[in-house]
Amino acid sequence: MARKETETKPVLEMVQADGADEGCVTFVLHEEDHTLGNSLRYMVMKNPQVEFCGYSIPHPSETKINFRIQSRGGVPATDLLRKGLKDLQDAAQHVRTTFEAKVMDCKDQPQGPMQ
Repeated sequence: MARKETETKPVLEMVQADGADEGCVTFVLHEEDHTLGNSLRYMVMKNPQVEFCGYSIPHPSETKINFRIQSRGGVPATDLLRKGLKDLQDAAQHVRTTFEAKVMDCKDQPQGPMQ
């Protein structure tokens, strides 16, 4: 059955092979591209509990990414994804706070003649 215009598709889907453990999962992130894919992959790979992490975009005209995580020692991939997202959010917040502080510093400086 076709999806109605008013229905929204999920932002995140989990794809797991039958019989696979929870440490090896592919997540499908809809309405995302390389901007999130590459930065999230970087943050997830920094975790020593991650054996493999990668993403792909199935086709250039599709706005979704397939994001795969494989863990060490049976750690659930969903936990590693959550931690990666939290770490990325913290890093982005740090950049924003630092930027805003520097902008305020510039506003406080006296403006001299332009040369």
